[in-house]
Amino acid sequence: MTYTPPEVWTWDAESGGRFASINRPVAGPTHDKVLPRGDHALQLYSLATPNGVKVTVMLEELLAAGHTGAEYDAWLIQIQEGDQFGSGFVDVNPNSKIPALFDHDTGLRVFESGAILLYLADKFGAFIPQDLAGRTEVLNWLFWLQGSAPYLGGGFGHFYAYAPEKFEYPINRFAMEAKRQLDVLDRQLADHAFIAGDQYSIADMAIAPWYGGVVSGETYDAAKFLDTASYKHVNRWVETIFARPAYQRGKIVNRTWGEKQLPERHSAADFDKL
Repeated sequence: MTYTPPEVWTWDAESGGRFASINRPVAGPTHDKVLPRGDHALQLYSLATPNGVKVTVMLEELLAAGHTGAEYDAWLIQIQEGDQFGSGFVDVNPNSKIPALFDHDTGLRVFESGAILLYLADKFGAFIPQDLAGRTEVLNWLFWLQGSAPYLGGGFGHFYAYAPEKFEYPINRFAMEAKRQLDVLDRQLADHAFIAGDQYSIADMAIAPWYGGVVSGETYDAAKFLDTASYKHVNRWVETIFARPAYQRGKIVNRTWGEKQLPERHSAADFDKL
């Protein structure tokens, strides 16, 4: 059946499918709720989606590298229950999306996952080159991810895995784009150990949870559909990143599904309880 858009669009909260409850066409809080605060300066409010995993991996990598000031509390934000619309969360992120970080050392809020990675890299002087050329290349790929991932998640992932009905046109449109992006990465990784060169960086931490999840089959269960095995350089890189102990720890923080989960994290000892 052909859809004819109305003259003026109105929101139907029942038509959004599996994740209809996490979005709405207006901003601002729906209820008053103070965010919890732990013992550390860095307070993270998140969920283990790919965007959330970027940040917890970065924090675990900083701690593994000896940056004790990167100790953090990670509080669970249940987006399907509307936690992101609480007044305290909206104060930290007016866009009502996870992840959101508040640094009590500086009094600064930081929202948008890419901005959080860059903030932490600059604060601790880690996982980003200090020379202009190296830094620029890392930022090239960090911003590539921020611009590309919505096509993978909100585009391909939504229509392939989550939409109430399957429609050929959007699945074909976004599958083409997902494969093009995988080819971009595969060509880059053919000549480089990591995304932005020979050094592991925030670019890898940003990209791996999204594209690594698709390649490994963890995300959308679409590895066969997209023939991800054919991107041999991406697969080599994913295996390298996923094998890092800090990545293994970071990916389960604020996670409430799967074999290993750590809904909240307040110290390194929390991993020992699993």
